[in-house]
Amino acid sequence: MEGASFGAGRAGGAVDPLDFLKQPQTILRATAWIFSIVVFGSIVNECYVNKDGTDPELHCIFNENESACSYGIAIGIIAFFGCIFFLVVDLQFQQISSVKDRKRAVLLDLGFSGFLSFLWFVAFCFLANQWQRTTMSKGASQGADAARAAIAFSFFSIIVWVALALKALQRYRLGTDMSLFATDQFATDPNAAYPGYPTGSGIESTETYQSPPFTETSDANPKGYQVPAY
Repeated sequence: MEGASFGAGRAGGAVDPLDFLKQPQTILRATAWIFSIVVFGSIVNECYVNKDGTDPELHCIFNENESACSYGIAIGIIAFFGCIFFLVVDLQFQQISSVKDRKRAVLLDLGFSGFLSFLWFVAFCFLANQWQRTTMSKGASQGADAARAAIAFSFFSIIVWVALALKALQRYRLGTDMSLFATDQFATDPNAAYPGYPTGSGIESTETYQSPPFTETSDANPKGYQVPAY
C-alpha cells in the first residue's frame, strides 16, 4: 500500500467496513475463529462418551485420555478469543497515531500467530496419535465423526495461523513511511530553504549606508576658535 505505515494508511483516516471485511487478513481471522469453534465445540459436545454405551461415567473419546480432550478445548478457546482480540486491533489499527504502538501491535500479532501455529500443530499430532490408539466401542463409534472433525480442523488451523503469521511478517517488513507523521511545514527537499526564511542572492550589496568621514574644515569651528598649543 502506497504511503502506508505497517500496512495501514494515515492515522485518523476513516475505515470502510466493506474494504475491511474484504482484506485477506480479516478473512483469515474469521476462518481461524470458525475453525476454533468447530474444534472445541466438537470435543465438548460429542467427544465425551460412555465406554460401552451403558456406563454412566463419561470418558474422553481419544483413548480415554482426558489430557487430549482438555488440550483441544483449551487451544480452541485461546484461538477463539485471540481472533476476536486481533479483529478489534485490526479495526482500530488505522486510528493508532504512534509508530511505536503500531510496531508493537504488529509484533504482538506476529508472535501470537506463530505461537498458535505451533500449539495447533501439537494439538493435531496429539489428537491424531490418541485417536489411532483408541479402541472402538459403541460409545466411541457414536462420537467418531466429531473426533475426526476435531483432528481435521486442527490441521486446517495450522495452515490458517501460519498464513496469519506470514501476513504479520509482511506488514512488519513494510516498515513505516515517516512522511505520514511529518508536519506540512517541512519541505520534502532537504536542500530547500526553511519556509519563511528570507532568501537572497548570496552576494553582499556594496550599496550599503556609510557614514561620511570626519573632515577638519573651517565649518566644523565656525567661530575660528583654536585650541591653544602647550
